[in-house]
Amino acid sequence: MLTPQGWPYLLVPFIPAAVAFELAGLDPVLVFFASAAGVIPTAALMGRATEELAARSGPGIGGLLNVTFGNAPELIIALFALNAGLHEVVKASIVGSIIGNTLFVLGAAMFAGGLRRDRQYFSAAAASAQSSMLLLAIVALVMPAIFQLVDADGLPRPGDERVNFGGDVETLSLLVALVLIVSYAAGLVFSLVTHRDLFNPDDDEDGDLEEPWTVRRSVLALLVAGVAVGAMSEILVGSITEAAGSIGLSEFFVGAIVVAIVGNAAEHWVAVLVAMKNKMDLAVNIAIGSSAQVALFVAPVLVIASFVLGPHPMALVLNGFELGAILMAVLIAGQVAREGESTWFMGLQLLLVYLVIALAFAFA
Repeated sequence: MLTPQGWPYLLVPFIPAAVAFELAGLDPVLVFFASAAGVIPTAALMGRATEELAARSGPGIGGLLNVTFGNAPELIIALFALNAGLHEVVKASIVGSIIGNTLFVLGAAMFAGGLRRDRQYFSAAAASAQSSMLLLAIVALVMPAIFQLVDADGLPRPGDERVNFGGDVETLSLLVALVLIVSYAAGLVFSLVTHRDLFNPDDDEDGDLEEPWTVRRSVLALLVAGVAVGAMSEILVGSITEAAGSIGLSEFFVGAIVVAIVGNAAEHWVAVLVAMKNKMDLAVNIAIGSSAQVALFVAPVLVIASFVLGPHPMALVLNGFELGAILMAVLIAGQVAREGESTWFMGLQLLLVYLVIALAFAFA
């Protein structure tokens, strides 16, 4: 019998198929769809391992492990893009990941989990703490763009591959990145040490895992899944530009929407799966926590790395579409977090907001 946990593994053959298609130099569209399908079983394995660890350590640590392993492929792919000087693509993927997790992933989790229930509940205090960290990170991320808008020659347009924005804004971006990393480290201490009970509330529900895994097996599964997701994601991104051209999509839309959705497949799958099991604390931790980690850790690391990789340091100057989308997404996430409860209709509203932003990006 195919269960929500079992059916994704039917797609395992797409993993070697994607590798073979890539090595054979076949049609990029075929390579793209094969690698996208190959991400799904690896994300499912990551989800099972994360759920096993969360059952032992609580949703706080479980969610942190999931978003860390889920964001690792994005970071690796972005480093390669930095080396190639594709700064605007990197920034689009960062913004796409943040809005994708706060709107698409959280919305899908609330919608799927709420279909069979009147309401679902989660810790408003923990979710608000995560969303507050995210809001503070976004304030820092938009300041270089405001500086560029006021004191320089304006913001870049979508798809504009500008690299050199000037020494002042690059220095400001570096200092902001260092502040964000300090904030991320403090957030880890807050959520995992001093206020661990806030992020790991008691769970009175009985576990429904068929055969409990050991911690060693769960960690090993996470490592294997992380490597496999990274390999599939690299193949996918390598084919995505040509595939997008074949079907008429802009590179800006591909970076902000398509790459973000596929690159975050692990978080998408796990958040929806645990929400369907009424474990909304873990689902919310994964969705909002992943966005916070991208803003507080992944983006700053990429800025710092750009001073070593690529033709020029990357300035954290977002275009107007990215600024508007990221600010609206974070404000909505904060409002939802304060509720402490969700319904399928709330999830549908988040998905529709994401759809509106995606349509705007498609026309940019």
